[in-house]
Amino acid sequence: MTVDTSKKLMQAAQVTEPNKGFKIGAIERKSPTGNEVMIKVQACGICHSDSFPHYGGFPGQVYPCVPGHEIVGLVEELGPDVKRFKKGDRVGVGWHGWHCQVCPNCRSGDFIACEKLLTPGISMSGGYAEYATFSELVCAVVPEKLSSADAAPLMCAGVTTFNSLRHAGAQPGDVVAILGVGGLGHLGVQFANKMGFHTVAIARGQDKKAMSLELGAHQYIDSESQDVAAELMKLGGAKVVLATVTSSKAMSPAVEGLCLGGKLLIVGAGMEPLDVKPVQLLGARKSIMGWPSGSAKDSEECMQFCALTGIRPMLERFPFKDVEKAYERMMSGKARFRAVIEF
Repeated sequence: MTVDTSKKLMQAAQVTEPNKGFKIGAIERKSPTGNEVMIKVQACGICHSDSFPHYGGFPGQVYPCVPGHEIVGLVEELGPDVKRFKKGDRVGVGWHGWHCQVCPNCRSGDFIACEKLLTPGISMSGGYAEYATFSELVCAVVPEKLSSADAAPLMCAGVTTFNSLRHAGAQPGDVVAILGVGGLGHLGVQFANKMGFHTVAIARGQDKKAMSLELGAHQYIDSESQDVAAELMKLGGAKVVLATVTSSKAMSPAVEGLCLGGKLLIVGAGMEPLDVKPVQLLGARKSIMGWPSGSAKDSEECMQFCALTGIRPMLERFPFKDVEKAYERMMSGKARFRAVIEF
C-alpha cells in the first residue's frame, strides 16, 4: 500500500456512523484558509451534547465527525486573512463554531442564533483531536489566570449558565434557584452567588447539599423530600429558576415556585413536553424561556468573570488516549462534574 506522505495527519476520535462508538486513529487535518486559525488542542471538555453524533438524529449532524465543542488550545497556523491572532495565542471555541453573517439574526449581532449555525462536533469537526480549525470570528481569547483545562468547560457549560443568568432580568438580592447541581448547575450556583443573587440550589437527595453550600448556595432544597415550589414560596418566590436538568418532569413543578414576573429559564436540552397549564402563568405574569449558549464574545466575558471572581469548574481530567473512558464517565452521570480530555 502506498502512503501519501504529503498529507498532514493528526490523532482524532471520530464517530463514523450512529451507534458505532469511537474510531480512534490518524486522520487528515485541515490547514487554515481565509480568516481561519488552526488550533493545537490542549484540552477539550466532554459535554452531554457530545452524545448527539453517537445516536444520530440531531439537525445538521454530519458523518464522519470528530465530537467536542469545549475546545482550548494554542494558535498553530494562520490563514492569510487573519487579523486578530498570532501564532501561540491561546483561544477557545464552543457551541458557536461558525455563523453566516447575513441572516436576520446575524445582522442583529445575535450570532449564536444564526439560522445556519455550525457547531463543532455536530456539523463540523470538533475538539476530540490534536488540531482543530475555525474562523477567527468564533475564537475567544483565554485569560492568563485560567488553565486550559479549567477554561474548556467554560466554552459551553460556563457561557450557557453565565449568559442566561446575566440576561434573565434578576437583580442583586433577588431569589435565583439553580435546578440541578451537575455539570451546568455547579457553575450556575457559583455564577448566581457572584452576581449577588440570593442563591438556592435544588437537587435530589442530600448528597450534594454540603458541596452546594460551599459553592455559594445560601439555601438547599432536596427535591426528593421537600416540595420545591412550597420551599421557594417561603422565600417569596424565585425571580428566576435556572433549569440545568434535562428532565421536563423535574422542571414543571418549579413554575409554582416563581414570584410575580418570575421566569423558568431552561438551558437543559430535554426532549419531553413540559406539564404546565396556561393558567399557571397568567395571574402572576410568569414566563418560560430557553437560552442557547453564547457567542465568542460572550465566552470571553464569561472567562473574564471567572478569572476575576475565582469561579472554576470541578473537573475530572483524562489523557486523550482515555477519551472513550472519559465519554462513558460523563454519560454515566458519575463525573464530578465536567470530564476534560488533555493532550
